[in-house]
Amino acid sequence: MKIHELSPAKGSVKPNYRKGRGPGSGNGKTAGKGHKGQNSRSGGGVRIGFEGGQLPLYRRIPKRGFSNFRFKTEYAIVNVAKLEKFNDGDVINLETLIEKGVLKDRLDGLKILGDGKLSKKLTVQAKMFSGTAKEKIETAGGKAEVV
Repeated sequence: MKIHELSPAKGSVKPNYRKGRGPGSGNGKTAGKGHKGQNSRSGGGVRIGFEGGQLPLYRRIPKRGFSNFRFKTEYAIVNVAKLEKFNDGDVINLETLIEKGVLKDRLDGLKILGDGKLSKKLTVQAKMFSGTAKEKIETAGGKAEVV
C-alpha cells in the first residue's frame, strides 16, 4: 500500500454544504436566510438575550441581596479514610497530599473530615478539622495541627 492509495472509511467524510450556489443546490438565492429583515443582512442578527425590544428576562427578574460567590473560601476536602495510605509517623499537609495524588488543586486550604477509620499515627497539618476528624487522629496516636 502506498500513501496515494489511502482513503478515509466509507461514509466517514461528507462533502461541504455550500450555501448560495444556485437553485440546483437546494440552498441558492437567499441561502436559507429568507427575504429581507435583520437576519438576512450581512452582519445582521441580535445579541444573546435580545427579545425584540421587550424588556429582557435578565432585567425583569429582581436582583436582591449579596452573593458571596466571588469571595467565598473553598477548601480542599479530605476524609480521614484517605489518610490510611500514608506510613506511620508521616507528616501530612497539602503538599504531601498533592504529591500522593489524593488532591489535585490547592484551593484556599485543607480541611480534614471524619469519614472512615484511621489506624496509623500521623501528624496532620491543615487549616481546619471537623470534630470527629480531630478525635480520630488523636485516638490513633497522631497530632492534628492547625496551620
